Amino acid sequence: MFKLGDFNELKVVKEKEFGFFLDSEVGEILLPTKYVPEDLEVGDNINVFVYKDSEDRYLATTKTPKAKVGDIAFLEVKDINQYGAFIDWGLEKELLVPYSQQKEKLKKNKKYIFSIYKDDVSNRIIASQKINRYIEEDDIDLTEGQEVDMMIYQFTDMGVKVIIEGKYFGLLYKNEVYKNLKVGDVVKGFVKKIREDNKIDVSIRKKINLEIDEAKERILDELKKYDGILYLTDKSSPDHIQKSLEMSKGMFKKALGGLYKDGLVTLTSEGTYLKK
Repeated sequence: MFKLGDFNELKVVKEKEFGFFLDSEVGEILLPTKYVPEDLEVGDNINVFVYKDSEDRYLATTKTPKAKVGDIAFLEVKDINQYGAFIDWGLEKELLVPYSQQKEKLKKNKKYIFSIYKDDVSNRIIASQKINRYIEEDDIDLTEGQEVDMMIYQFTDMGVKVIIEGKYFGLLYKNEVYKNLKVGDVVKGFVKKIREDNKIDVSIRKKINLEIDEAKERILDELKKYDGILYLTDKSSPDHIQKSLEMSKGMFKKALGGLYKDGLVTLTSEGTYLKK
């Protein structure tokens, strides 16, 4: 089935000096010369992304956009006029965010989270800040413990609201956050719990043994970077540890204890020293 705003496998039916025409359910679509692979010939099939140009004509490209229809992405506003904002989605023609689809006053050169969709009335690809309607709330196709990609969406009193796999909302509680996170960041995480009301709790903490091993490696890397001396101890403040190593104080103490038992470090009241 043909999909506007997505990749389609189409057949080359005609060659012109300005490009190749591809057959589709909506008629012939131009693939401009600058996107044509050297060995492409009439009769070949080619996988292309299809969108519309400024004159509302279908156009094909071999470039991969930063987002396609159905995606939620963190994209930059490049221009604003009487029609709305225009964002960079990786193609020559910037994508419109109509004023009706904006939740706040957008600013040029700033990035925001948008959903990309096909407007059924105009049959055009449009971006929207109103992503809630594109979030699945009933059919949760996830399992507890599953590793997932999470986009940082919003900071709340309880923690960090995230978008899981571009489809679901989840909550990362404050006590789970030991990294400096920003809106739009995409991080690996794990489904911690799926509640009866389909609310999803997530974590960026891995299984404890694996996480301790990674924390030990992080401390060793820092020690080697600073000539074998790290001015952190189990008495250091949680904020100091978090800013220096991006880990919680509890994890730091577990990893430090492991390194001491392994005979790799010496501990003093002033800091941690790498054994020669």
